[in-house]
Amino acid sequence: MRAVGITAEYNPFHHGHQAQIAAVRERFGADTPIAAVLSGDFVQRGEAAAFSKFARAEAAVRCGVSLILELPLPWSLSSAEGFARGAVGLLTATGVVDTISFGSESGDLDAILRCASALEDGAFSAALRKHLSAGVSFAAARERAAAELIGPEGAAPLRAPNDLLAVEYVRAAARLGVSPAFLPVKRTGSLHDGPGSASELRRRMGAGEEWLSLIPAAAAETYRRQLAAGRGPVTAESLRLPLLSRLRDRSEADFAAVPDAAEGIEHKLCRAARELDSPEAIAMAAKSKRYALSRLRRMLLCAALGVKKGMADALPPYIRVLAMDEKGAALLRAMRKTATLPVIVKPALIRHAGENARAVFELGSAAHDLYVLGFADRASQRGGEDPRTGPFRLGLTADPEK
Repeated sequence: MRAVGITAEYNPFHHGHQAQIAAVRERFGADTPIAAVLSGDFVQRGEAAAFSKFARAEAAVRCGVSLILELPLPWSLSSAEGFARGAVGLLTATGVVDTISFGSESGDLDAILRCASALEDGAFSAALRKHLSAGVSFAAARERAAAELIGPEGAAPLRAPNDLLAVEYVRAAARLGVSPAFLPVKRTGSLHDGPGSASELRRRMGAGEEWLSLIPAAAAETYRRQLAAGRGPVTAESLRLPLLSRLRDRSEADFAAVPDAAEGIEHKLCRAARELDSPEAIAMAAKSKRYALSRLRRMLLCAALGVKKGMADALPPYIRVLAMDEKGAALLRAMRKTATLPVIVKPALIRHAGENARAVFELGSAAHDLYVLGFADRASQRGGEDPRTGPFRLGLTADPEK
């Protein structure tokens, strides 16, 4: 059985995600199974997800994704390069995914492939170092270095968030020695923050405005149940004190140990954490040309949650299943013969997956324990639920592993 893979945050699931699923099945057939790698409770932009990984996985399966796999915490909070390495590595490690689809501002696969090739050129590395030494941000230095090799138009994919991730997916596949096909799905409307986009939906949540009518009905029903139970949305304010408490307890050495920390940034972060009243204020105080807000937000979450340099340098050590439908269950049975990493359906079985796998799993479980402190419902703030929560199963009555 072959499947199409998608990397996603579904924060929350919206009509653009539904359109991508439809485009995949229009291309490959209505019965094509889709496996998605989903960021956990904390996402790559350096924020808590509005709803838990379990709720977002359920919403996605109810809307047509066949199988949801979790991207573990160190990769979810990594740079675009590390995020892509983890996602592509997991999808291809299933042994059933032969095509990876992604949203794209340009929809131009040739341009994405050309840009990815340029970034692997030795001349690019030299040009990047030159521009970084001039004091510009990493993003600006990367684009200028690429433009020297392939011209400003050739470097255009680096200026759009989804195309940039697409470039990193291609690079990750090449570095991992795997060769999936790639299917870009062109985004329509606003690139990043238009009506119905994830950012606009989150803005509406934060402002107390109506938003459920703007997303697919099956997803809306899932989130409506979470809202009624007091399990979302989780916001920066609802997690302000739990995160701030962790950050004030961290030493300069702790801040120096997080991914991307360099040039003495730990001094500024540690001082700000002990003086200021929110993680966002700490990030703003440390912001500079070299340190963009999203990078600083990720660093602060890594410091609070115990993610350290090097943790995301390799592949995730296991494949955890968060949700599935009948097609997903069939994929799972096939993966039992094809997967090159341990497949975790029953969380308790992580104990058999090796020491590194257990450590990564426990890191994510501890992060979930902090995440639930953002719920309004106190009973739902109970700790220890992550290793007790199995996958959501849509339309399944029998054990999918049999």
